[in-house]
Parts: sequence; structure tokens; C-alpha cells
Amino acid sequence: MTPDAASSPHSLATASGLLLGALIAAMLMGALVGWLVGAAGIGLLVGALLGIPLGVLVVYQVYGRTRS
Repeated sequence: MTPDAASSPHSLATASGLLLGALIAAMLMGALVGWLVGAAGIGLLVGALLGIPLGVLVVYQVYGRTRS
């Protein structure tokens, strides 16, 4: 590890929290939309599939702002 990594405001816990939060939010939205159309399970699955790249994008944007 480099010395400046310890003083960074972002940590591995922050990144994993952002990733998990975005995934759960997408799953909840998918389940809600699926419930409205009568297929909550399918909506949950679609939300999970869309939540993975969404979570990666959120983490990339948060960490990308600090590096530029």
C-alpha cells in the first residue's frame, strides 16, 4: 500500500457500500415495477441485472472525481 492511500477519504468499505447500495436500489425499483405489472420476481431479477453495471458506474464516478 502506498502512504497516500491511507489518507484518502475513500476506502474499500466506501466502494463496496456504494456498489451494494446501488444494486439494492435497482433491485427494489425493479421489484416495484414488476409488482405493478404483476411479476415482482421478474422485476427483481431485471433490477439485479441492471444494478450491477449501475453500481460500477456509481463507484467509477465517485472515484473518478477525486482523481481528476
